Amino acid sequence: MASIGALKFFLYLLPCLLNYLPHSQGKQNWNGEYPFIRRGSSLEHSENGGYDYIIVGGGTAGCPLAATLSKKFKVLVLERGGVPFNNPNVTFLRNFHITLADTSPTSASQYFISTDGVLNARGRVLGGGSSINAGFYTRANPRFIRKVGWDTKLVNESYPWVEKQVVHRPNFSHWQRAVRDGLLDAGVSPFNGFTYDHKYGTKVGGTIFDRFGRRHTAAELLASGNPKKLTVLVHATVQKIVFDTTGKKPKAIGVIFKDENGKQHQAFLGTGRQSEVIVSSGAIGTPQLLLLSGIGPREELQKFNIPVVLHNEFVGKGMADNPMNTIFVPSKRPVQQSLIETVGITNLGVYIETSCGFGQSKDSIHCHHGILSAEIGQLSTIPPKQRSREAVEAFVKSKKDIPIEAFRGGFILSKVANPWSTGELRLINTNVEENPAVTFNYFSHPYDLKRCVEGIRLAIKVVQSQHVTNYTMCDRQSAEKMLNISVQANINLIPKHANDTKSMEQFCRDSVITIWHYHGGCHVGKVVNSEYKVLGVDRLRVVDGSTFSESPGTNPQATVMMMGRYMGLKILRDRLGKLGDI
Repeated sequence: MASIGALKFFLYLLPCLLNYLPHSQGKQNWNGEYPFIRRGSSLEHSENGGYDYIIVGGGTAGCPLAATLSKKFKVLVLERGGVPFNNPNVTFLRNFHITLADTSPTSASQYFISTDGVLNARGRVLGGGSSINAGFYTRANPRFIRKVGWDTKLVNESYPWVEKQVVHRPNFSHWQRAVRDGLLDAGVSPFNGFTYDHKYGTKVGGTIFDRFGRRHTAAELLASGNPKKLTVLVHATVQKIVFDTTGKKPKAIGVIFKDENGKQHQAFLGTGRQSEVIVSSGAIGTPQLLLLSGIGPREELQKFNIPVVLHNEFVGKGMADNPMNTIFVPSKRPVQQSLIETVGITNLGVYIETSCGFGQSKDSIHCHHGILSAEIGQLSTIPPKQRSREAVEAFVKSKKDIPIEAFRGGFILSKVANPWSTGELRLINTNVEENPAVTFNYFSHPYDLKRCVEGIRLAIKVVQSQHVTNYTMCDRQSAEKMLNISVQANINLIPKHANDTKSMEQFCRDSVITIWHYHGGCHVGKVVNSEYKVLGVDRLRVVDGSTFSESPGTNPQATVMMMGRYMGLKILRDRLGKLGDI
């Protein structure tokens, strides 16, 4: 059985790991529903001025923000990636992991590794993170809404606007049912049924995948905009923000961007005092762009010969990523692919989620998909260009004893909520298309490590529950054996230790990965004010997760999309009063 499994493994693994056929973002055939989406090179000279709002980044927040503002004002969105609509790797749930495995320059996902040694990804496509994530949709904890000072009435108007357009009820697979029941047996109660709300206990949340497994991203929210006032340019990479520094305070007046051919363009705001450049490039892209534009620590900017527009020591500081650790669950029963549908919201400061079936895709079996993979172990840490046939063959030989059960099954995910450990983002060079250096300092604070241990213990209880063992048709395993399998399945660049399966703390440190919920770098009160306007600069605002000091709820995408709508409505009402109602 093992030798057959190894042979199948090799046949499917080889083309993927040798990176022969990287997936691209497809031909740009615009849907008739989005006539305002064009290539970056299509901007006419006569069009490049007079915008009321220039939004840098057509991502999870930028798309709803643009759609809302365009109801009353002329809006330009500049997105560095392509469109998601005709990219099967983005669109279909079954291909979720292929985009994350694609490290080519045209991938919808831009791969990066934090200095901690954890593999990570950022969106490089219209729709941003909502085009490459696991699709789970759940609202923020009400405490988060109060903490950030948002208007609850407007929040409760903005969430449903998103939900009516792109959110669905999951199919709810048998695997998810087994884990749900295992969570309840482990004491994560009560069962709150299907709900978008953040409630302690076990629940089923929403998803942006419909019942046919088709993804609905934030990009679809653009259809709610006014096509006569909205222009969206794709493959338009903003190089820097342009400022007028002749007055008492620097004032944003436009941006410089490159199109798909590498040609440089400028786009300018109109002369109106309330016109703004709004940066919605995410927790990596936004602080990086501010730094490249001359806003940040003076010493760092001068090191790269970047003219200092405004000294602010806090740009790029306070970066955090919710550490995630996993328990691998082998299965003798083939499982249907499913992403996050069930979540256990505990009072321990951890969230428990699950996914399964992504070792069985015929199109992409055993590809590294950015989280972890029992099937490929550490081979994914070899850069694609160094993946020789010899390396692959040596790996297959070393794994010949892997049981067939390892090619099935799934993972129980334990995520630490609101990490106290923080790091920073720093420039490596002045190329906006390359990743900056990002450090998250996972588990540098002992409270995070304590919660990780509690989460892993809870995850083990779930895996050992009769509901899960009955479904997987596998015997109940000891905690040590589960940890051992999970360490082997884990993918990161952190050196492993002999006591990984003896010490829960060491297991947490050595097997930490990400669920892409990183945030910070432009915190309120340090880089932006409570209205998200950049401190010390006129006509510049930030609207995205870089302003967050914690990730909202179990999964942030619902709140980031809602934030785009919320801030759009708030800007309209602040600027137009009752005339701003839409």
